[in-house]
Amino acid sequence: MLYGPLGVSLAPYIRSSPTLSKLFTPVAKWYAGGSLYRQYGLLYDDLLIEERPEVQKALSRLTPREAYDRAFRIKRASQADVLHAPLPRDQWTKPEEDIRYLLPHVEAVEKETLERAKWDTLEVKRK
Repeated sequence: MLYGPLGVSLAPYIRSSPTLSKLFTPVAKWYAGGSLYRQYGLLYDDLLIEERPEVQKALSRLTPREAYDRAFRIKRASQADVLHAPLPRDQWTKPEEDIRYLLPHVEAVEKETLERAKWDTLEVKRK
């Protein structure tokens, strides 16, 4: 799971509480709309820092089609940024299209890394 700067994710707690969910959902939608990545045709997972080893391994697990689509979105957004203009409105990413396609792969890699670390530090004791 991806964590914030303090190493703790409050998302499961907020989602489990109807009151907190009602409070934070409009703020989250406003923030996502204000960050402008959708106006450049990007998905949220396109913004993940690629230099992290977990993300590098997750990117290698994408299907060829997903990898091509990701590269296309990033190149198209870069070109729009060079022109100092977002894409036409019909090419913006709609909120319902903004799915987390890379997150399951990153979480799987993080689980494997933790499991590998656990097995690498396993002590065998003789009876």
